Amino acid sequence: MIKKIGYLVFALFFSVFRLFRVDGNKVFLVATHDDGPEGNIGIVADAIRKMDGGKRLIWFTREDKVTDPVRFFIIKAYHLATAGYVFLDNEFLPMAYIRFSERTKVVQLWHGTGTIKKFGQDVNTGSLRRLEYRANQRITHLIVNSEAVKKEYASAFGISKERIYVLGLPRTDLLLNPSFLEEKREVFLRGYESLRGKKCILYAPTFRDDEVDHPRIHLDLSQMSEALDKDEVLMIRLHPFVADRVGMVLDEGKWDNIINVSAYPGVTTLLAVADVLITDYSSIVFEYCLRGKPMIFYAYDLERFESEGRSFYRNYETFVSGPVARTEDELIECLKRNDMTGTGRFVEENFTYLDGKSTSRLLELIF
Repeated sequence: MIKKIGYLVFALFFSVFRLFRVDGNKVFLVATHDDGPEGNIGIVADAIRKMDGGKRLIWFTREDKVTDPVRFFIIKAYHLATAGYVFLDNEFLPMAYIRFSERTKVVQLWHGTGTIKKFGQDVNTGSLRRLEYRANQRITHLIVNSEAVKKEYASAFGISKERIYVLGLPRTDLLLNPSFLEEKREVFLRGYESLRGKKCILYAPTFRDDEVDHPRIHLDLSQMSEALDKDEVLMIRLHPFVADRVGMVLDEGKWDNIINVSAYPGVTTLLAVADVLITDYSSIVFEYCLRGKPMIFYAYDLERFESEGRSFYRNYETFVSGPVARTEDELIECLKRNDMTGTGRFVEENFTYLDGKSTSRLLELIF
């Protein structure tokens, strides 16, 4: 209820500022999921700065909280109401109560490059679902990687397919740029010299709604440490909601071949470093598949996730691009095999463009 009041107050100020003229050179960036240079918003912002158009960028991040009422309710509301362009990487629920000028383009880039599990309107309920639906009606352009996901995204956002554009997402440009990947890999290794020359295995599990209050790592770290070869290291990247609560276990330094990279600022950099990805239902697979390297799907709770969790848009075991391990012993066995099953097929089915020019197509369409 308190949040809803905050959204209404924001909308009230927004409605006042809508009386002002829309500034066609003002770009409002909602980066509440990833405000770093490797996120969709950060990449777009950098590209806009390089345009010869005199665009002015106004950021809204997780730091812009209601704890600073003047900044949130007045300054940000003013800039949003007068912006000619709005880019988002997440939901912004105050939009449920506002109306943009017809001149304003609202571009949802989202923070996932595809989806395995259901999200948005397909899983949320009650007031959250209603607010999301109303906020999503403000979207003028929803950007995706391929025709294959149009139906799923139309359902998840509750908008028509006519507003969905297959351009490719900015983040994929980085993963299709060999020189960028090599540069990022080198930057990372300077900070982790002990990993140079090692085979880096990245474990990046998805966020589970039912583990917010009691998160845990579903691995026997001692067993994993013993199973790794002497030239292998396991890097663990936990979801931000989970990392703060279980990070202490990882940071105790019990294992010299297991490191916690949950706080590392660039996910794309970690993908550039990783020689193998272990995940489960995370959309990170839609990025890492572009590297053409092995992926293992550690789905220890597959039945429960499907029946009690978010479930999936398609049959999980036939859709994913790699072997599915149900137990930790199976996971270790898959690591030894270095299986590349299905990666090429997965890329072909889920990407229309592999030219590294998605950002350019986006700017050409919007501007």
